[in-house]
Amino acid sequence: MSNSADIIQTMKSKFNAGAAAGLDLVFQFNIEDGENHYLVVKDGTCDVQKGDADAPNVTLIMDTETLQGITSGETDGMQAFMGGKLRAEGDMMLAMKLSELFPV
Repeated sequence: MSNSADIIQTMKSKFNAGAAAGLDLVFQFNIEDGENHYLVVKDGTCDVQKGDADAPNVTLIMDTETLQGITSGETDGMQAFMGGKLRAEGDMMLAMKLSELFPV
C-alpha cells in the first residue's frame, strides 16, 4: 500500500483541468493513519500542499486504505461515506465534485 503523500500525488496526475475552469476551492484531506494534505484547485490548476489548509471548503477524513481505494476506483466514495469509512466536514457537495476533477 502506498502512503498518503504518494496517493495524493497520484490524484494530482489525474487532474482534469477542464473541469476546474473558474473554480477556486481547497480540499483538505485528513488521513487518520498518515499525513494530512490539501489540494488547491484554482482556475484550471491544482497544487498539492502538505499539512492543513487555513480555510478549506471541504475536509475529508479517512484512513490511507480508504483514500487508496477511492483514488484507484476500487472503492466508491459514496459507499465509503455511507459505510462510515469517510467523513466530510464543510461543503458536502464539493466532495462530490472530486470525481469530476480527478477521474479514475
